[in-house]
Parts: sequence; structure tokens; C-alpha cells
Amino acid sequence: QVQLVESGGGLVQVGGSLRLSCAASGRTFSMYAMGWFRQAPGKEREFVAGISWSGSSTYYADSVKGRFTISRDNAKNTVYLQMNSLKPEDTAVYYCAKDITTLRRVVTTQGPYDHWGQGTQVTVSS
Repeated sequence: QVQLVESGGGLVQVGGSLRLSCAASGRTFSMYAMGWFRQAPGKEREFVAGISWSGSSTYYADSVKGRFTISRDNAKNTVYLQMNSLKPEDTAVYYCAKDITTLRRVVTTQGPYDHWGQGTQVTVSS
């Protein structure tokens, strides 16, 4: 059973930065693509960024492209989301998720992800 635990959220001012981490249990973490999603109050959960199992491919939502960077350290079973130039519209609960299929490139829809973390709150104040 895989467990995902996010950390690093908090309150930050407009233009600031945060780095989210997602620590995964299990010995096969490196075989799965990982994704970050977010859900703002009153809105549906949306894709933010994804990274392939090897880390060689990444994909970003247009709204965060150029500001956010996803990365992974397979030796530490951890995936990261570096968030720079934060805006009020980035305020949301951020979730990491694991692809259900091994050795796949980035998946941008929620369906193929079978394990989710509990979420970490990011609040950007203006």
C-alpha cells in the first residue's frame, strides 16, 4: 500500500515562493509518474504539473508554466513542486498523486492516478 504525504504549504505574500514536497512509501516509487493537482474553494480539482517515472519528461498547466517546477528524487522517494512568483489565484489545497501504471510519461487527467495524499494548503495573500 502506497502512502503519500505532502508538506511545505503555508501562507505567503504575492510574488513569494514555496516548495512543496511529497514523500512516498513503497519500494517502487521510481517506476511511476507523479502529479500535482490543486483544488481551490468552490472549484474542481485541476492538474498543475506532472513528471514521468524517470524524471525526463514534465508537463505543466498553462496557468503555472514558467513559474512552477516539478522534480523528483527517486533515491528519497520524493517529488517536489517549486512554486515561484505566486499569485492569489494559486491559493488552493495542493495534492500529489501516483499514476496507477508503471513506466509511463505524464498523465494530465485525474482518472489514471490511484493514490493521493491528504493535501497541503497554500494561501497567497495580496
